[in-house]
Amino acid sequence: AYLDHLRVVRRLADNSLVAYQRDLIALARFAAGTGTPLQALTLADLEGFARSLAADGRSPRSVARTIASVRGFYRQLVLNRTIDDSPAADLRAPRAWPALPRYLSLDEVERLIGAPDVSSPRGLRDRAFVELLYATGMRVSELCGLKLGDLDLEVGVLTCTGKGHKQRIVPIGAQAAEWLRRYLAEGRPALVGTRRGSAVFVNARLGTALSRVAVWKLLKQHARAAGVTRPVTPHVLRHSFATHMLERGADLRAIQLLLGHADVSTTQIYTHVLETRLRAVYEQFHPRA
Repeated sequence: AYLDHLRVVRRLADNSLVAYQRDLIALARFAAGTGTPLQALTLADLEGFARSLAADGRSPRSVARTIASVRGFYRQLVLNRTIDDSPAADLRAPRAWPALPRYLSLDEVERLIGAPDVSSPRGLRDRAFVELLYATGMRVSELCGLKLGDLDLEVGVLTCTGKGHKQRIVPIGAQAAEWLRRYLAEGRPALVGTRRGSAVFVNARLGTALSRVAVWKLLKQHARAAGVTRPVTPHVLRHSFATHMLERGADLRAIQLLLGHADVSTTQIYTHVLETRLRAVYEQFHPRA
């Protein structure tokens, strides 16, 4: 019932629902192990649950997310009058130090973008989606969900559907738009064949939308071919997009809108770039630096 509430009322994305479900299953197993119903767990029990997560090797960030799921679950039980008071009201998670985002250098991005063999339909597809990921900072789920009707290559924008089914308009960029045109004209028809579908990026064997796992595997394959040794994922390209934009003077608020972050505090993980720039500005302009 709580997961239904999150899906229908809160309109959480499918991936978020899976994470909540995983957290609550862990809580249910813990409760079963103690022989106590979920509704009867105390604050001390829940603190023990949090300690067990840490003992299992979970990172502070992972434990913090699970604790947030648990607090929301018990808050809903109170609202539904299943219980009188939430035992999780004073439950605190261990402090999660924000991790600096991993990103590629400009040279690594250029090598990665140039890795696909564009003489084949698959290579055209891969070149187009790598260009698009870096040009827009899209999430991999947004890329895989992209439909032909979402593209406006004449204007150079696309409509992106993000978390919570929220839509935003994102500029594409001239180079990414050009590779998209080539792929749509020469690559996609060969991959789709006589089959019908509206997905922009399609599986060569089935003609259906590329899956997130497929995009991950293809990126790793092209990274190896390009000689990029550090881990490459769609999210690393998203971080690279934001980092490189900020390095060139983009406003943090603009980056927030482009990435589709609901709150600017999420975008502030990129302040490592701002701090570096502030130091350079200080040393350049302060008379006694």
